[in-house]
Amino acid sequence: VEMCFFIMSIFCVLRTRCFLRQVFPGLPAAMQRHYSLDVSAPLLRTQGYVDGRWVSAASVFPVLDPATGEEIARVSDCGPAEAKQAVDAAYKAFHSWKQYSAKERSVLLRKWFDLLMLHKEDLAKLITFECGKPMQESLGEIAYSASFLEWFSEEARRVYGDVVPSPAKDRKLLLLKQPVGVSSIITPWNFPSAMITRKAGAALAAGCTVVVKPAEDTPLSALALAELAEQAGIPAGVFNVVPCSRERTPSVGEVLCTDPLVAKISFTGSTATGKVLLKLAADTVKKASMELGGHAPFIVFDSADVDRAVVGAMASKFRNSGQTCVCSNRFLVQSGIHDHFLEKLGRAMDAELRLGHGAEPGTTQGPLINTRAAEKVVHQVSDAVSRGAKVLRGGKRLDGSFMEPTLLAGVTTDMICTQEETFGPLLPVIRFNTEEEALAIANASNVGLAGYFYSQDVSQIWRVAEALEVGLVGVNEGLLSTPEATFGGVKQSGLGREGSKYGIDEYLEVKYMCFGGLKP
Repeated sequence: VEMCFFIMSIFCVLRTRCFLRQVFPGLPAAMQRHYSLDVSAPLLRTQGYVDGRWVSAASVFPVLDPATGEEIARVSDCGPAEAKQAVDAAYKAFHSWKQYSAKERSVLLRKWFDLLMLHKEDLAKLITFECGKPMQESLGEIAYSASFLEWFSEEARRVYGDVVPSPAKDRKLLLLKQPVGVSSIITPWNFPSAMITRKAGAALAAGCTVVVKPAEDTPLSALALAELAEQAGIPAGVFNVVPCSRERTPSVGEVLCTDPLVAKISFTGSTATGKVLLKLAADTVKKASMELGGHAPFIVFDSADVDRAVVGAMASKFRNSGQTCVCSNRFLVQSGIHDHFLEKLGRAMDAELRLGHGAEPGTTQGPLINTRAAEKVVHQVSDAVSRGAKVLRGGKRLDGSFMEPTLLAGVTTDMICTQEETFGPLLPVIRFNTEEEALAIANASNVGLAGYFYSQDVSQIWRVAEALEVGLVGVNEGLLSTPEATFGGVKQSGLGREGSKYGIDEYLEVKYMCFGGLKP
C-alpha cells in the first residue's frame, strides 16, 4: 500500500510539472521545484546585532527567495530605537577602538578575512537564496568581499602622516591622520556582502566604528558577517547591523544620517536616494561618500578584436543578470563591424546563457530581485520596439521576476533604455560612424561611473580613455573591479572613492599640529 501511494505521489508531481510547462512554456525550472537554504546554524542569523548582542525587535519582516517567491527567513524589523542604540554603542566603542594600535586592528581584520574564506560555501548560499545570483557568482562575491578585509587589514598599518618643512626655525609642522568616528554604512541588495566589507574594512582599519543598514531584500548576508566579526574577536560595538523592512527604512535612515554622534555616511545605491541622504546629512555637516547610479557605455571600434569584445560584453552585461552598477547599459558599435559583432554576440548568448535558480548547476542567469525590476525591463523593451528597435534575442518576461536575456538592434538615443539605467539583462546596440559621435553619445549623461571600450589603436585608446566622463574605464576588458584599485564615479554618480590606498582616506581626518617654541 505504501509503495502504491509513493508511486502515485511521484506520478502526481510529474503530471503537475508537465502541466506547468504546458501552461507556462517559458517557466524556468527554478519555479517548478522546491529549494531549501541549508547553511550552518551560527551563520543563519535573524536578529539585529547591536553592541555585541543579538537583539530582537517588536516585529519581523520576511526575506524571500526571488527565484521562487518562497519565504526563506523572518528577520527582526528594527526601527529608530534600535538604530539609536546601535549609534550609541558605536560611539562608546569608538573611544576604545581608536586606541588600538594599527597592528592590532590589522590582525583582527585578517582573522575576519580568514573566517569568510573558511565559510565561503555557506556565505555564498545565503547570497544565492536572498539575492538570486548563480552559485558560482555568489562564490565569486565572497572571494571579492573577503579581499577587501585582507586589503584593508594591510592598509591599516600604512596610514602615514607628514612632516612638513617649516618656514620658521623654532617650529615643527606635523600632519596627523585620525579616524573620523562613527560611520553609518547603508548598502544595496545586489552585492549584499562585498558592499559592506568594502566600506567596513576601510572604516575599521582607520579606527572608526560602524552601524550597517543592509538592504531589506538581503539582510542575511550582513548578519552572517556580524557573526563572523564576533568570532574574529572584533570588540562589541565596533560593528553593528540594524536590519529593517522597506516600510521602516526611511525612519532608520533618518537616524543614521542625522544623529549628531554619527560623523560619516557611506552609501551605495541610486542617485535619487543618495541625494535624499545628503540633504539629511547637511544639517550636521557630516563627511559623506556616495557610490551612486551608473549608465555605462560600452564602445566597440572598428579596430577592435571582435571576439574579445564579445567576451567582454557578455561578462559586463550579464553578470548578476545585469544588476550591477557598473554593468554596461548602452552598447555603441562602429558601422564597419556592427553586423559581425551582433552575429557573434547572438551566438554567444545562445551558447552561454542559462536561466534558472542559482542553486542549480549550470545556471548563469538568475531572477531579477523582484517583479518591479522585471517590469522595468519589459517597459524599456516595449518602448524601444515601439520606436523601431528590433528584438534579436529574448525580449520576454517569464514567470515571477525572471526575464529573458535580450538583444536589441536598431537602437537610437531617443529610447528610454539609452537614457535610464536598466538594471536587467537588456543589451541595446547603437550603430555609430565616428569616434567623435561615440564620445558624444557616451558622455550625454548626468552620471558617470564606469565606461568600457574596445580598440587596438594605441592613439585612440589614450584619446578615448581621457575623454570618457567616468570614474572607471575598462580598455579591452569587461570586468575591472579589484580592491587594489579605486572605485567611484563622477558627475551624479557619487562622491569619494572606495578600495585602493585611497579608500581608507574617506574615514580619516587630517589634523595639523604646529609645534612651536623650539630653540633653533
